[in-house]
Amino acid sequence: TPGTRDTLCQDVPDAYTSCRNGARVVLNVARWVKGVPRYGASLDTYRQYMVNHEVGHKLGYGHERCPGRGRAAPVMQQQTLGLHGCAANAWPYPKGKTRYSGPVGAYDDEIPRREGGYPAR
Repeated sequence: TPGTRDTLCQDVPDAYTSCRNGARVVLNVARWVKGVPRYGASLDTYRQYMVNHEVGHKLGYGHERCPGRGRAAPVMQQQTLGLHGCAANAWPYPKGKTRYSGPVGAYDDEIPRREGGYPAR
């Protein structure tokens, strides 16, 4: 749940994202059930992205940025918060043996909230 996410992640509580904390990969059930607005792909694809992104952190990968408008988003891009011109993508190796990646870094996207401080979805 969003609240359990905040307890298990032990980071800045946001009740919205998923995380990796030590050996633990935490998937937010609200995202699993509802996905995110404007993702541009199916809920199944979003779920695959969630798992691959957080396991990517467990494997030591950091956040990446969109490599160019219209290109696939790297799996290590924080697609939950925004695609920044990229297309949704759930797979780190979409074309075989080479990991698809973008420039190292993250965007300063705000966590979606609704009135009262609770997540919008």
